[in-house]
Amino acid sequence: MTTVISSDPPLVLARRPRKAGAAPWLLPLILVLGLFYLYPVFNVFRYAFTDITLLGQGENYTLATIWKTLSRPELPEILWVTFVFTAASVLGQQALGLAVALVVVRGEKRRLLGMTLLRTTALIAWVVPGIAGGIVWKMLFNGAPFGGLNSLLRLLGLAPVQWLSDPHTVMWSVVIANVWRGTAFSMVVMYAALKAIDPVLYEAASVDGASPWQRFIHITLPQLRSAIMVNLILITIQTLNMFDSVISLTGGGPGRATEVLSLYTFNTVFRNYDLAAGAVLSILMLVISMGLALIYAKFLPKESEA
Repeated sequence: MTTVISSDPPLVLARRPRKAGAAPWLLPLILVLGLFYLYPVFNVFRYAFTDITLLGQGENYTLATIWKTLSRPELPEILWVTFVFTAASVLGQQALGLAVALVVVRGEKRRLLGMTLLRTTALIAWVVPGIAGGIVWKMLFNGAPFGGLNSLLRLLGLAPVQWLSDPHTVMWSVVIANVWRGTAFSMVVMYAALKAIDPVLYEAASVDGASPWQRFIHITLPQLRSAIMVNLILITIQTLNMFDSVISLTGGGPGRATEVLSLYTFNTVFRNYDLAAGAVLSILMLVISMGLALIYAKFLPKESEA
C-alpha cells in the first residue's frame, strides 16, 4: 500500500468581509443638510413664536407676533399684488416658453438657420442676475422722452408712457421684465418634452387628415401635460420667491403697487429689523407655495394614464 503525501498547503476558506452599510456614506450628506437646511428652517419656525429683532434686544416666546403680523392692514393688498404678479408672470412664461420651444423644434425639423442663435438668445436672459436685469429694464422703462421704449414711441408719433410711475401700468412693466427673465427656463422644459414626443403620432394624424391646429390640440398638449404641470410648480415657486428684479426696478412702488410678498418680507427683516415678523411671513410664503404645488399635483397624470 502506497501512501501519497501532498506538499500543497491546506485550503483555508477566507472569510468574506462584511459589507458596510449605507449610513457611513450618507452621514456627510445628512450633516450638510442638517447644518445648512434643516437647522435654518427650524430656526425660522422658532423665531415665528418670538419677538426677536435684529437690534439685539433679546427674545421672548410669544404668540402675539403671529397675530400682529397676519392682521396688518396692508397685508391683503400685498397678497393681491402678489397674486396678480405671480399669475400674470406664470401664464406669460408658460405660454411664451412653449411658443419659443415650438418654433425651435419646427425650425430644427426644417433645418432652418439661426435656431442655435435663437436658443442662445433666450438663455441669455436666464443667466442675467435679477438685479442687473432690473436695472436694464429700468432704463428701457424710463418715463422720460429719451427712455428706451419712449424713444421708440416717439419715432412712431405716439405719446410717452409713464411705465414705472403710473400705478395702472407699473405692474405690467414688472411682469414683462419677469416674463423676459423666466421664459428661458420654460423654453428648456418644453423643448425637452417636445423632443420626447413620438413622431409616429404626428405622421398618423397627418395621414388621417388632421390640421396643424388639431395636431397641436389633440397630440402636442396631451403629451406635454406632465411637463406643463411640473413647469407650473417650479416657476410658481420661483416667482413667489423672486424680489431682486422688483427691488431694482421699482423698489415696490409707486406706493405699494408692486410690493410683492417676498419683497415685503425682505423689507420687514432688513429695513424694519423685525426678524420675528419676517419669519411669520416666510412661513406664510411656504404655506402658499406648498398649497399651490399640491393643487397642481392633482392635475398630474396618473401612472395608468401615462
